[in-house]
Formats: sequence, structure tokens, C-alpha cells
Amino acid sequence: MPRVAIADRGKLILLTLRRGLAYSVGRIAALRVLQFVRWPRSSDRLVIAPQNLRTADPTRASEIYAGQFALAGKVVICDGRSPFEMEPPSVEWAEALLTFSWLRHLRAAETAITRANARALVDEWILLQGAWHSFAWRPEIIARRIIAWLTQATLILHDADMRFYRRFLRSLTRQAQFLRATAATAPDGVARLQAHIALAYVALCMTGQIRHLRRATARLTAEIERQILPDGGHVSRNPGALIELLADLLPLSQAYNARNVPPPAALLNAIDRMMPMLRFFRHGDNSFALFNGMGPTPSDLLATILAYDDARGSPVANAVHSGYQRIEAGQSIVLIDAGAPPRLTLSAEAHAGCLSFELSVRAQRIIVNCGLPETGKANWRHLARSTAAHSTVIFNETSSCHFLDTPLIRRLFGTLISRGPRRVTVTREQTAEAVQVRAVHDGYADRFGIIHERTLVLAADCARLDGEDVFLPARGETLDRDSRDAFAVRFHLHPSVRANRLSDGRGVMLTLPNKDVWTFFAPVERVEIEESVHLAGRDGPRRTSQIVIHGHAHKTPRVQWSFAHTPQRAADVRHGREQEPELPLGG
Repeated sequence: MPRVAIADRGKLILLTLRRGLAYSVGRIAALRVLQFVRWPRSSDRLVIAPQNLRTADPTRASEIYAGQFALAGKVVICDGRSPFEMEPPSVEWAEALLTFSWLRHLRAAETAITRANARALVDEWILLQGAWHSFAWRPEIIARRIIAWLTQATLILHDADMRFYRRFLRSLTRQAQFLRATAATAPDGVARLQAHIALAYVALCMTGQIRHLRRATARLTAEIERQILPDGGHVSRNPGALIELLADLLPLSQAYNARNVPPPAALLNAIDRMMPMLRFFRHGDNSFALFNGMGPTPSDLLATILAYDDARGSPVANAVHSGYQRIEAGQSIVLIDAGAPPRLTLSAEAHAGCLSFELSVRAQRIIVNCGLPETGKANWRHLARSTAAHSTVIFNETSSCHFLDTPLIRRLFGTLISRGPRRVTVTREQTAEAVQVRAVHDGYADRFGIIHERTLVLAADCARLDGEDVFLPARGETLDRDSRDAFAVRFHLHPSVRANRLSDGRGVMLTLPNKDVWTFFAPVERVEIEESVHLAGRDGPRRTSQIVIHGHAHKTPRVQWSFAHTPQRAADVRHGREQEPELPLGG
């Protein structure tokens, strides 16, 4: 077993005690639900079905009807058995099945067969797992299942007889009762907020639950105020959390209005703050920057959510609370991770990418981080979260954050970040000629005695990005010659970009899909082109390349570099020189 530092042991002991308490509370709450839950009265009914904003594929309906469940990158063929009786091929597949998010595909087909199929599958779950199931009754799973059932209620209940209708309401009541007792034990972050969203949904949608509305609204308000930062970012620092939460918060706001109940001010204010942050993280191709757990952008869902943005204003530039910076000039966009990692309980998806950046021009991505794939995350998560998978500086092939990754910790909490940059300072200047962002982090100070400072300057004509990485001693006046100070400055390229090194070894010609040419140059001894992988492609991981500058901080305490748009004529001249073979692209 990997050694765990003494400082981390105390954190883990406290977390473990909390998890044990949460488990105990959950079991007690389960018994309470099973024994004392109030069954719905004959007059109880569903009065509204909230809108589901998540996109659906009607072609998936025939697969589900045939007993073929393609979820989370895995396919299970049931062969006449219930999917709830099958051995799940992965935790992710089981989670996707038990949350019932796939019901939206059946609704999209809108046939009598799919409606009957949906009703039968819900009934199977009630029969097999509706009393108790250790995984299916986790609060984070219950919350998403409640939201799915309520938003797809018209699908499930169409042509249903009264006996099924009562079973359905009884199960919803049972799950809601359990969730009220255990919502606070859901994993911190998006899952916990979704638990309180689900409880607000129940109170609004069911006549027998309206008495719980005041308490549900109060807890929802408290959780929103805790998780949504003043600039609209999420406390986990994952840009994708905004999309996931707004897909539930927007219909929730409508549900309050449908019941003639004013939505809580915290809910409306959070939506107003989150909408500009959606635009903050977007590149010119409308995809999100790949920071802290972000994978492929759900473009259809994002477009649907943005349609609710009445303001449609320009995004903020300085998201100081979220720890991000945006530089925009003309059609060039630079997005920078300039924040410390989130606190321990929220760090299971966070990355060690401090001071990494992404660059796009119009609809062309140039510099990216590796990101996470949509499926098969477990296979790639360790690599994707490392500093080496980000367009920033790494020392001694060691990430700027320390990951707690023992088997026990991973099973209980995921892989957490126990230590990383504590202080990240940012200054921003804007003139008529350029916008400059300078940021400093101390993630390598304790281990290697080095402070990393990065300056990025985007010219107002959007045709040039200048950068400088400076390595400062954390202690003393100079860097120790005997210290471990080997660095690599990495610039991961989007798979659509072709990279060819110039003959002088100090530059790289970058050809974009639209035939535009940009040139990377660094006045160092040699610039390397190495293999990389782009994980967040819509069609899965793809091979790509990265520009890398290697060196030692005590010899080269300052590395300057630039990306500049190259006129086509000049590019043709350069392209005529001897070039090294380009790296094959594609999977």
C-alpha cells in the first residue's frame, strides 16, 4: 500500500468517520422509511411534470426495448431478463442504469410500445429494488432517479392503470422520505445539490408533499449559496458542473412558477450568475475549456440552456472566485486556470493543472488540455488529472498536486487531492496594445523549492500570444544547482492541428484545418514535438502531439515563447524547408 503522509492521515480519519456516520444514518433512515413511511392517500396525485432539458435520441428506444442497454460505454444484453438482475460491467454502467436518465430516449420515440416499455421497467425496479438495495438507494442515485421519474412522468403514467399509479406514487414517496434523511450524506458538490433539487421537485410536483416545500426550499437555498460562487462558477472548479446543474435548476424555477410559488431568490440569482460563466468557458467552436474534470461538451444541451439566457451579454474576464482568467482579443481566446485546487471533499475530479491555458482562434482550437473522455473515465482519469496532461510547466515529471490514491481511499472517496498550490496570485493589465495576465503558484515550493510564475500577453490585433515562464527560488535568493529542477513546458495541440518543426529547431509551424498557419517560437536550444493524446474528443481519445521545452531551472530560470499568426506567403516559404515527419493523427 502506498505510504500516506502523517498530515493526510488526520484528514482521512476524519473523512472516514464522517462516511461511517453517514452510512449508519442511511441504514437507520432506511429502516424508518420501510416501517413508518406514510403511504399516499387516495387523493394524492402528481400535478406537474417538470421539463427535461437533456437531449434524447429516439433511436435508442428500440435498443432498450430489445433489452440492449448501452450505458457509460458498456453494453449489456439482457436476453429476456430484467436489467436490474444483470451483473453490471462497471460502477458507471450501474449508476447510469439506476438513475433512469435513459427514460428520455423512450419518451423521444413517443410510441405506445415505448410508453409501455418505460412503465414495465419502472415497475420491475420497484419490485426488485424498491424496498432496499445498497447501491440503488445511495442518496446521489435516488436524487437523479427522482428527477428522471418526475420529468418523464407523462411517459411512465400514460395509459397506466390505477394500481400501477399507486405503486409509482408509493415508491416516489418512499424514496423522497429516505432522501430527506440522507441528502446531507451525498457526496459533496453536484451530487449533494442535486439531492436538494430532487426534494424541491417532489414537494412541488406531488400534492401530498407540498407541506415539505418550505423546508426543501430552505435547504436548497443554503446549498446553492454554498456551492455557487459569487462569479457564477461552481465550488468544485469543474466547468461541466454548470451545465449539469443548470439542466435541473432551470426547470425547477419553472416548476415553482407552475405551482404559483415564487422561486427562492438564491435560485434565481444563481442562474443569473451561472449563465455568463457558461459563455466564459466557451471557445470559438462553442466547446468548453478542458479544466478540472471537463470532458466533451454536450453541445445540444449547452445550446438549449443558453437559449434561456435573456441577457446574452459578454462573458466576464476575471473570474477571481472560480480561479480562472479569460483573455479575448478579436477572434482569439485564451482561457487560464489560475486557481488553487478545491477543498479535500470536492477534489475527487479536480486536476493538477494550475497555470495551464488553452488557445483558440475563431472556431479553431490550437492549444488544449487533454481533458477526460465521455466514457471509460476510470482508464484515463489518473493520466488526465496529472500536470503532464495540461499545457503548463511540470517539474521532475511530478504533478503540482499530491493525489491520495490507495485502494481503500479510492473505494471510499475517489482519488482526492490532499496538497497542491496554496497561494495562487494573479495580476491583470490591459492597454490599447494588449491584455496581460501574470499568475504565480507555489505547488512545487515544498518539494523542489521552486515557485512558478507565468505571464501571458495577447496582442490587441489577436495575431500574437507571448508567454514567459519564470522559475523563482521558494527559499533564498537563487536556485540550488544540486536541486531537482528538471522542467518541461508542455503545449498540447488539438488533434486537428498539424505540427512541423522548423529547421532551426526552435520553432514549430502549426497548420490549422482552415489552412491558417501559426508559428510557435522559443529562443531556446531546442523545441521538441512529442506524442500526446486528446481525451475529450466526441468520438473518444485521439492521438495528437505536443510541443515541449525541456531544461533545468538553475540553468534556464526564464523561458520565453510565442504563438504568432503567420501570413500565408511567409508560411509557404518556411514550409519549403526541410521538415520532420508529422505525427499521425486519429485513433
